Amino acid sequence: QVQLVESGGGLVQAGGSLKLSCVASGRTFSSTYMGWFRQAPGSEREFVAVISQSGGGIYYLDSVKGRFTISRDNAKNTVYLQMNSLKPEDTAVYFCNADLSPIWVGRHGRYWGQGTQVTVSS
Repeated sequence: QVQLVESGGGLVQAGGSLKLSCVASGRTFSSTYMGWFRQAPGSEREFVAVISQSGGGIYYLDSVKGRFTISRDNAKNTVYLQMNSLKPEDTAVYFCNADLSPIWVGRHGRYWGQGTQVTVSS
């Protein structure tokens, strides 16, 4: 069982930055794919980014490429999402996601955090 706790959300003006963090419990973090998803009101949850176990494999949603950066610190059981040049359309609840199997655009992992709200004002 993996428990995930996100933090770092908030209200920011367009063009601003936020850094989300997700701390995972358990001893298997270094073997776990970690991802970020988001869900805007009235919309389905969508993939944002994924990072492989060692950090060597990273993939982003096209609309966040060049603005968001996913990273991880296996010594701290933590994955991050640095979000720059934020836009109002980035407003959503952001969820941390984890699994021992690969996470991809069409496949989420088994474990979810509770989510953290990101609101970008215009």
